[in-house]
Amino acid sequence: MEFPPDLETLDRLVAGALFWLKTRVVNWPVLIQAGMIVGLFGLARIGGGRLKPGAAAWVARWFNRPRTPPALKRLGEEAPRLVPWALLLILLWLASGVVERTAADFFRGGWLLRTAASLTFAWIAIRLATSLIRTHVLARTAAAVIWLIAALNILQLLGPTIAVMDAAAIEVGELRVSVLMVVKGVLSLAVLLWAATALSGVLERRFQAVPELTPSVQVLLAKLAKVTLVVLAIVIGLKSIGVDLTAFALFSGALGVGIGFGLQKVISNLVSGIILLMDKSIKPGDVVAVQDTYGWVKSFGARYASVITRDGIEHLIPNEEFITQRVENWSYTDSKVRLKVPIGVSYDSDVRLAMKLAVEAAAEEPRVIDEPAPKCLLIEFGDNSVNLELRLWIADPQEGVRNIRSAVLLRVWDKYHEAGVQFPFPQRDLHVKGPVAVRLQEEGSVGGGTPRPR
Repeated sequence: MEFPPDLETLDRLVAGALFWLKTRVVNWPVLIQAGMIVGLFGLARIGGGRLKPGAAAWVARWFNRPRTPPALKRLGEEAPRLVPWALLLILLWLASGVVERTAADFFRGGWLLRTAASLTFAWIAIRLATSLIRTHVLARTAAAVIWLIAALNILQLLGPTIAVMDAAAIEVGELRVSVLMVVKGVLSLAVLLWAATALSGVLERRFQAVPELTPSVQVLLAKLAKVTLVVLAIVIGLKSIGVDLTAFALFSGALGVGIGFGLQKVISNLVSGIILLMDKSIKPGDVVAVQDTYGWVKSFGARYASVITRDGIEHLIPNEEFITQRVENWSYTDSKVRLKVPIGVSYDSDVRLAMKLAVEAAAEEPRVIDEPAPKCLLIEFGDNSVNLELRLWIADPQEGVRNIRSAVLLRVWDKYHEAGVQFPFPQRDLHVKGPVAVRLQEEGSVGGGTPRPR
């Protein structure tokens, strides 16, 4: 059939549709069956609402056990919602049986009741099958699409519908694009992309379960597997609907220009992420400092890395910054980090005792490691104090740095007060010149020359 159809073909289609409605729909047997279906649907809604709590409790008792597989748990969660539909299916089967045994000739075999029962059974089976899909919206969409196809097949309208969709087409060069082709392409791509995503998730969990692989290698393999599967899904989906992939070679030049200008940052971040995972300079779990951000790397994405600070703020830092900026990795080869804690004591205090007490205070802190041992050095004789520097090592920088400084200084404070070690305070010596010297100085300043004695 050509599209758009001519007037003669259109008249023939309209006449056929009207004849089908008159003979199969607009008559008393069919209208009575339709009324019976509506009534049974109402009874099923009322009865199913009362049976739902009991069904949910029974399912929870049998399906929510610790060793129950996740797939069975999802089936158990979906089953109570289908109780009204299951009750409707039973009522339709009973009504169809009664009609066939008592007044089959009048109701023309009860074909509408049987069709409604078949559609209800298909809906229940499809809902149970699609409940295995974790995404709620995707599961409902898949259920609606599959049920629509099943309904057209049950009503024997699938063939004519496909013919009409295939006839509605336009020519784009040598490529014929029809509604059927678009629908098939969308459905096939959706199914293939979902399968690729699910398979990549399974592979990612498998990679994480291998202890011989480092976290960076696990992330790299998972990302490469996901990208490969998604590309294969797109290629297979396009080939399945008859699209010649060689036609896309015409757009390769424009695509390269678009990537070079419009997608420059995106491609740069993607490549930077792959480089970081390959050279293992930064990996999940590392403690890093990038400009003003200090935290631990939670995960790597295709475009950015997630860095969580001690404040609980999650920073999404583009991968490119880890390549172009100066980055401090506090756990690159070793998680041990040395901290320097400045301390000042008064000139009247025992400096050797102060250094000993500072080392003892650091050694008593649980987070300070014993090897290398804490040390205290005399740095300089300052204007107001003798300046010391306590050097200590920790092995868990992800737990914070300022908090360990605070804890050590608090212990130093207590020990110094117990031992009588004094903390300094600013001191200044003020020398007051005599009035004559001051006057001569002022005269010399005002005159611009050397002051002359009088």
